[in-house]
Amino acid sequence: MENNNYRFLEALETQDASPAFEQPDFIMDIKNVTKNFKKVQALKDVSLTIPKGRIIGLLGKNGAGKSTLMRCMLGFLKYDGEILYHGNKMEHNDTAVFRNVAFIPDVSALDERLTVAQTIAYVKGVNPGWNDRKADSLLERSDLPLKQKVKTLSKGMKTKLYLLLVLSLDVEFLMLDEPTIGLDILFRKEFFNTILGEFYDETKTILISTHEVNEVEHILQDIIFIDKGEIVLYEDIEILRQKYLEVKVPREFADELRKHNPLQVWEGLGYLHALVSEKLDIPSAEYSEPQLADLFLAKVGGSL
Repeated sequence: MENNNYRFLEALETQDASPAFEQPDFIMDIKNVTKNFKKVQALKDVSLTIPKGRIIGLLGKNGAGKSTLMRCMLGFLKYDGEILYHGNKMEHNDTAVFRNVAFIPDVSALDERLTVAQTIAYVKGVNPGWNDRKADSLLERSDLPLKQKVKTLSKGMKTKLYLLLVLSLDVEFLMLDEPTIGLDILFRKEFFNTILGEFYDETKTILISTHEVNEVEHILQDIIFIDKGEIVLYEDIEILRQKYLEVKVPREFADELRKHNPLQVWEGLGYLHALVSEKLDIPSAEYSEPQLADLFLAKVGGSL
């Protein structure tokens, strides 16, 4: 089976310099994209504009269409609709994307027969945009065993290697598809700190697909909610949070709370919590900023 996840590393082997694209304010413009797998509709009429210089979360339940959307954006999958990259229509397996977009998937796509050193050398050899200075800096801090074969590495060390490979490429758009699944909490924190410290600035864009929003909520600027292949919401997080409040009231005020038609209600330690659009005239009510997970459940329902 062809390994789509690794294709962006291999596609540059026969390529020269990047084309001189006109530079609009967005990186990708996704127009009415639909993707079907036999009888399953994975994406339904998805339209999005991905801007420059933003960290965007793609939040959805398992099977909501997050990975399918990313693979369409990378050109790995055929689809109905249109995706423009810097204003130019993308084709299936479009190498222009591979020059400027890096991808960290939810599973390792590394060649397990190679050592760490051989893997680094291979990726460097086929990528004109390889940055030796950045690669050396990341390697020095990574404690990666250069002589060890990839197949013997732990999940955490494989992720470190993949991260080093991706961040050593001079690209403008980084796409992360559930990259920290199976990693402990300390490494997840280190992972995202490395991403922010080594990649992101006002000229770069990051799209993070996840259903564990709590670990990335603090770094996101925009959020996309996707459910059953459809975009439910796409908004600046600060603007979204200004629309709602989380209120906590004693349980004896449950009837009074429900009169205000809250978006979402849940119980916790003797109190009721709810999402509301304005402050309520209820004694002892306490207010706080809503969490993205609660906003998602209010919009979509069910559980993450």
